[in-house]
Amino acid sequence: MGTKSSGSWIVPDWPSKPSNVRALSTTRFGGCSAAPFDDGQGGLGWNLGDHVGDAPAAVQANRDLLQSMLPTPVTFLSQIHGNMAVEATQLFVSCEADAVYSTKALEVCAVMTADCLPVLFASADGNYVGAAHAGWRGLADGVLTNTVEIMGKEGARGITAWMGPAIGPDHFEVGEELIAVFEKSLGSVQECFKPTAVKEKYFANLYALARKNLAQCGVEQVYGGNYCTYNDPARFYSYRRDKRTGRMATLIWRE
Repeated sequence: MGTKSSGSWIVPDWPSKPSNVRALSTTRFGGCSAAPFDDGQGGLGWNLGDHVGDAPAAVQANRDLLQSMLPTPVTFLSQIHGNMAVEATQLFVSCEADAVYSTKALEVCAVMTADCLPVLFASADGNYVGAAHAGWRGLADGVLTNTVEIMGKEGARGITAWMGPAIGPDHFEVGEELIAVFEKSLGSVQECFKPTAVKEKYFANLYALARKNLAQCGVEQVYGGNYCTYNDPARFYSYRRDKRTGRMATLIWRE
């Protein structure tokens, strides 16, 4: 399925999402940041990362803009490409984790990305939501599995997911050794890797790897996965493309 765009952000087209759940993914367009954190089109950008070298005042203005769209204050994780999932109520200050979930109304779960895969979760009844930051390391190490499992232990049933903007399957070049890394946790993954013109190099499909992982966790209804951050500089930041760049956020909460 696709998504609906509302100017500076993307609203997921997520048919199985309960009516009380809200979600969005920001782009690089519409903020206060100057180059190289701009919008890629000669205007200012909506960088939300405070660790990339952007002017602190610009980052704060960008975060204030985002906050004006949210029901309660959001606390961002200190993401370390790991597999830990934490409850949103624990985030009085930023903590090291790569996924966050909530069992309470109006609590915002958020992750930041610039090529890595953001994945949102919601239970069938809309009472449980979550967000995960899945770079290849976290994905291979089980960040999606841990998020689904901990939400299930809290009582979430019928979990569905939406995959936000990430580097696409024609641009994420990796070494052959990464196939073996994923085979340890996901089994056969050859269909998720496409040989490049360079010997022993492959294009990895993060979306396909995530779908395979989620299916193994019992999450069969998975939507999104139709953007490429690398190939769309007018809309998305991309670390692999630009190196020094901004960060976007993907967020979810329930009413």
